[in-house]
Formats: sequence, structure tokens, C-alpha cells
Amino acid sequence: MRVGSCWAPRSTCPWTSPRTSCSSCATHCWPRRIPCPWLSMSTMLRSSPHWGGHWSPRQWRQRRSLTSSISHRLSSRYLASGSGDTTVRFWDLSTETPHFTCQGHRHWVLSISWSPDGKKLASGCKNGQILLWDPSTGKQVGRTLAGHSKWITGLSWEPLHANPECRYVASSSKDGSVRVWDTSAGRCERILTGHTQSVTCLRWGGDGLLYSASQDRTIKVWRAHDGVLCRTLQGHGHWVNTMALSTDYALRTGAFEPAEASVNAQDLKGSLQELKERALSRYNLVRGQGPERLVSGSDDFTLFLWSPAEDKKPLARMTGHQALINQVLFSPDSRIVASASFDKSIKLWDGKTGKYLASLRGHVASVYQIAWSADSRLLVSGSSDSTLKVWDVKAQKLATDLPGHADEVYAVDWSPDGQRVASGGKDKCLRIWRR
Repeated sequence: MRVGSCWAPRSTCPWTSPRTSCSSCATHCWPRRIPCPWLSMSTMLRSSPHWGGHWSPRQWRQRRSLTSSISHRLSSRYLASGSGDTTVRFWDLSTETPHFTCQGHRHWVLSISWSPDGKKLASGCKNGQILLWDPSTGKQVGRTLAGHSKWITGLSWEPLHANPECRYVASSSKDGSVRVWDTSAGRCERILTGHTQSVTCLRWGGDGLLYSASQDRTIKVWRAHDGVLCRTLQGHGHWVNTMALSTDYALRTGAFEPAEASVNAQDLKGSLQELKERALSRYNLVRGQGPERLVSGSDDFTLFLWSPAEDKKPLARMTGHQALINQVLFSPDSRIVASASFDKSIKLWDGKTGKYLASLRGHVASVYQIAWSADSRLLVSGSSDSTLKVWDVKAQKLATDLPGHADEVYAVDWSPDGQRVASGGKDKCLRIWRR
């Protein structure tokens, strides 16, 4: 899911009045996406085989500013959060206490992303800088990566099976460019230009391709190793807000096998070669015989399904939403696509054909974020109505409500070990939901 964005209605956004644009962001708040210190999340997780029991909330009252992004580490031992107060924090989920407070940014932290081996965290802020952090010490690693002229909209690491050293990370920006950084040398390796407006979403695929979505209504496909533009995907009639790869879950979890996770979180063990082979095996299992598939969602209320490595024509055009699409996600097994929209619904689609399957209705306001369980049986959603809801995908009905937030829920995700769901929103609280 994407991080560092604001879906707050203009009437409720403290950085703009109802009739004017946000001067600090130079754009309108609603229904557009702007970088504000509202919370969003990007975690990776596994659901246990059966849904049951009571989920109890654990609340962490955070700083004065709202959190802009949070993410679980692969081992699920630490939770990282970035905030509008310019800090990055690591939280110890074993003791449920703050672990480190990292200071270095000079503006809102809008995006964070764990490296596939879980040993580094990258954070991007509104002044266009990217910092790297060591979760074991809370200290900055290497140089500040500076080069973007506007704020960071996304971060994506090179997959573990392509480079077990986790050396390269890509960033997208409001300035319309994508940059590939060498985190070991602390320098920019390549600058990918071609978009005419802000880049809204970025993915580093498992086949050596980078995918960037933009407000210019296009998705561009780049070769990661040399920055050559392979093709441009066109079809949307408005801003492309979100996109997802069929292999996203395998790429994010790398060598981590959710089915083998223990109650006591453990870091990944093994040589670089062993980790690479495990990650490649998990990736190939999800990818199958065909190429990666990509789904995109837009302000034009539609989704497109693509096979971007082979063709610039879409496999399917998916219609049915009555408002702009906030987020799309493939299930971990890549069989189903879920989409969340301002029309208060979540829709399910066939991950191979794009065929409509079902609508999940229950929220009474806009749905902002969704997250899958690792077994692809459950889906959790966060909404403007202040609730989280867990859905049984097979039965296509609500499994349980998770009330507790005092205001709109802007972000939600599941931990890799399946023991916790994390959420956050306008009430300035991080909530950890446990069985």
C-alpha cells in the first residue's frame, strides 16, 4: 500500500480551508492525494490459518503530529513509524514500548520502507530527502540521499532474490522523476525522467523492471539496471493513484516464510546465497509460468489489468466503482484483486482475467486502506467511519468489526507473523490489534 498520502476531505484538513488549496502543498486536498501528516501504513504480514478469538486493541499515543507512515519489520519484532513531527520511531512489539526515536529529517516524514532483509529502513520526507536507519541502534546509516526537488511519494527496494545485499532503493517524487540510489555508496545511480507530472506510485518488480504511475495518466515501465524506458501504459482518463503487482507479497517478504514464523520473533538466518535462493523460490512459486501482472487504479473510477513485461495493451478494463479508487492490492496468492474506493465499498476481482467477483459493503464512509492476510482468506479495511472491518473473502461477508479509533482510520496493515493488525488515523494514535 502506498504511504505518506492524505485522503482527508478538504473540510477536515487542518492544512487548508474548505475553499482554497493548501499553500504549503500547492494542490487541493480532496479528493486529491497530498502529503500531510495523516497516517498511512505499509506492513507485511501473515494470517494464522483460522480466524477466531477476540482481538484486543493496544493503543500507543504518539506525538503532537499525526503519523504519516508505519511498517512492520519482517520478523514482526519491530514496528516503524514516520510522522509529521519529522521523526522516525521504532517500537518494540515484544514489550510494547518505544524503542528508538530517530531524528534527522527537517520536514514531515511521508514514506518509509524496510529493506527486504529487514536490516535497514528508508524514510523519505517532504523536502525531498531520504535517510537510512539501523533498527538495532536507531542511528542513521550512511549519507542523506538528496536530489529530488520536491517531496518523496514512494520508496521501493530492489528484491532480495536479485541482490541479497539489499543495496539499491528507488524513490519517486512530486518532481516527476524516479531515482535509483546506491545506499552503500550514498549516491544516485540513475535518474529516470519522462513523466510530465507527479509520480504517485512506484514498484520494483522481480523481473528487473521498475514501474512508475503518475498524475499524467500513464504508467511507465523501466529497465532497472540501466534506466531504459521499455514502454508506456496508457488508458486511464485521469490521475493514476495506485498500482500493485501480482508478486508484491513475495517481493516484500523476501526469504521470510510466514508459515514457519514462531511466536517469539526471530530475524532471518542464513548466508546471503541461502537467503537469495529462498527468496527466489518463493517468488517463482507465486509468479508461476507467466510474467508478473500489474493492476492500476485511478481517479477515473476504473482499474486496468496489465501484463507490462509483454504488452502495452491492457488485459482488462475493470469498471464498477462509483468514485475514485484509493488502493488496489493483489492477494498474496495473486488470485484475487481487491480495490478500495471513496464509494464506501471494497470490490473483488479475478487476478488473472479482471472479472468482477463481489462487492463488500458495510462501511458508511470512504474506504481508505486495505490489507490481505498471508493465506489470502481475510481482508482488513480502514475507513473514514473510524472503524476497521475484517472480511471473509470466501464467504464474501463481514467477519468482524474492530471499533476503537476516535476518528477516521487512514491506514491499516497486518504483521508478517499474523499476530497483529496495526492501524492509525486522525486521532493521532497507533493501535495494535491482537488476538
